[in-house]
Amino acid sequence: MSSIALDVHTHLVPGGRAALPPLDGVVRRTADGVMVIDGQPLMAMDLYHPERLLAWMEANGVRRALVSVPPPLYRQHLDAVAAHTWACYVNDGLLEIATRHSAKLGALLHLPMEHPAVAQALAACYGESAHAGYALAAGGVDAVDYGDPAHRPLWERLDAQGAFVFLHPAHCCDGRLTRHYMENLLGNPYETAVAASQLLMADVPKQYPRIRFCLAHAGGAFPAVCGRLQRGFDTGRPGVPAQIEPPLQAARRFFADCIAHQPAGLRLAQEVFGRPNVLFGSDWPFPMGIPSPGTDDTVRAWRQDATP
Repeated sequence: MSSIALDVHTHLVPGGRAALPPLDGVVRRTADGVMVIDGQPLMAMDLYHPERLLAWMEANGVRRALVSVPPPLYRQHLDAVAAHTWACYVNDGLLEIATRHSAKLGALLHLPMEHPAVAQALAACYGESAHAGYALAAGGVDAVDYGDPAHRPLWERLDAQGAFVFLHPAHCCDGRLTRHYMENLLGNPYETAVAASQLLMADVPKQYPRIRFCLAHAGGAFPAVCGRLQRGFDTGRPGVPAQIEPPLQAARRFFADCIAHQPAGLRLAQEVFGRPNVLFGSDWPFPMGIPSPGTDDTVRAWRQDATP
């Protein structure tokens, strides 16, 4: 089995650091090391053990991985001051882990997009540190609108950095999806599609071309609706900006991971984004990811089409 150069989608929790910030809502249980975040224990134990990720990478031929915190750590309800404190805690923790394993791991730093000024300040603060890029929450709260002009200073800074920016869905707030695990199964792809469409309608990918936006889960629902966005542009539908780059053309500026769960979904992502722009991602250690790349049909199809 040939090796995989890079996994753009893995998660870790900096739970091993000695001190939590002085914030309400987060405790670490001394008995088992589990973090209880806003009343919910985060029980996926692999998240707390970077050595387990490294062992999985070795077993599956993955040479390097980019790590970001999982959605329970986004904590989008925090006010601006608390969000800044919390982001510094998780980002410093990820950097600490990545520094210890610099040949294998790179940190994607969390930016709380619900507070544009905080996100900008953090990007400035960490701009010169040895990180691999940033991870942003798609959706989760109505305040997150990637097309908001308030984010322009951030896009300018990230464009100047030539930043890799990973978009990962946050909690879906649609109450209709609370049953049958649909908040994840349907809500996550939907939130990614909304975020990508907001960027596209604001012409962000064209105006800030050095930002490498990468969408989780093969772009979510975005590849399936991109043609419809194009149709709305072509027919001048109300509210669709006439001056933006055509949606199907702009989509080729995005990257996405390969977590489509079926070869047909992968082929659609490759058609919309371009085959070289669909990268390997595992979503380690979660079961909705790709735990066994060597036996996964979608990964097998991705390997056949991936650019060496």
